[in-house]
Amino acid sequence: MYRWLDERLDLERFKEKYLTKAFAVHHSYFIGEIALFAFVTLVITGIFLTLNFEPSTRLVKVAGKDLPAAYASVLYIDSLPFGALLRSVHHWSASIMVAAAFLHLLRILISGAYKRPREINWFVGLLLLVMTVGTAFTGYSLPFDAFSATATGIGYGIAGSVPYIGEWLGQVVFGGEFPTYHSIPRVYSLHVLWLPLILMALLAVHMVIMVKQKHTQPAYAKKVAPGRILGVPLMPQQTYMSTILFLLYLAVVFFIAGSYIAHPIEVFGPPTATTPPVKPDWYLTWIYGILLIIPGDLKIHLPFGAVMNSEFIGSMVIPGIVGLVAILLPFLDTRATKMRYMELPTRHPARTAGTFALLAFLITTTMAGWKQELGISAGTFWVIIIGSMIVSYLVVYYGIILIWGRPPKDDPDA
Repeated sequence: MYRWLDERLDLERFKEKYLTKAFAVHHSYFIGEIALFAFVTLVITGIFLTLNFEPSTRLVKVAGKDLPAAYASVLYIDSLPFGALLRSVHHWSASIMVAAAFLHLLRILISGAYKRPREINWFVGLLLLVMTVGTAFTGYSLPFDAFSATATGIGYGIAGSVPYIGEWLGQVVFGGEFPTYHSIPRVYSLHVLWLPLILMALLAVHMVIMVKQKHTQPAYAKKVAPGRILGVPLMPQQTYMSTILFLLYLAVVFFIAGSYIAHPIEVFGPPTATTPPVKPDWYLTWIYGILLIIPGDLKIHLPFGAVMNSEFIGSMVIPGIVGLVAILLPFLDTRATKMRYMELPTRHPARTAGTFALLAFLITTTMAGWKQELGISAGTFWVIIIGSMIVSYLVVYYGIILIWGRPPKDDPDA
């Protein structure tokens, strides 16, 4: 069979050109693979969920009660053998994919692997993270219980706050003011079709560029094998390692999903006029925290009667500034070009300190999501946020200088 296929598809040439390519080996490289494994798991479990989910708000009779069809279909999924478990695996895999994508980008950032010629893949990675979060958010509304309806309604309010195009954006994403008759089908199509297709395309581009440019090497490879790729071939070693890691990932995520069943919708019940206390998932809590502590009467008037209100500034402008800095970073940090080796964080104190300041910002703004429970005022939280960023930067920067000394200007990796 192999000879028959080889005669027609030239498999040996394909094997020599692609399957024997050396992959660099470093424990931090597996974070990106975990994000890919989570996406594959999401697709597989998502297929099962779509076969049993009705994306509709029409009322159906269930045990003598009128319930929205979307809500009733999730109850049906949970009643199937392993249905609740697979739905829980889907939920936790979404969180793992967001976390792994963020940690992967953090590894790229702290090792300087965003520099020339890898700027394009850095941009693709940033877009992948945004699309991953967006895909996870669109899954919020689908169970159509009181929690998801409230959370998605907040998302509609944020979309509507965008100057000039807010109403149009709300119509495109949510089908109108959430929830309407068209809301669930509209968000469902985004969640199961358009956003996954975009993610697949971005992942394909990301992998092709990585194979074309070759993986960055660990810093020790410069001494062990200068000018060469230090690693193992894709077939069979890398494939074996990836397969073992994927099986380990499945074991861990099924254990988590079985131990902590995600989002029991029967606790919240179908949407009602009473708004339940809602906090978004952890990867959006930092934006929620900013919205809680930003002055509610803050407004910036724009030409032609448009207004940037506090909701838009807190949810779009401030995160947008963080994103803009990330986009401009390869053009601002040009000290070394034609990156082949990962840069040591201790030899780049300013960048490493800036990364810790970013983490301090994300952690403290996430804490602001529990402002009421903590009993801390908005003004105090702003002091904590700004102060933690400054302190984190100074402690890490001068700590590195004190322990490792200042890096030589001619060779920062020496």
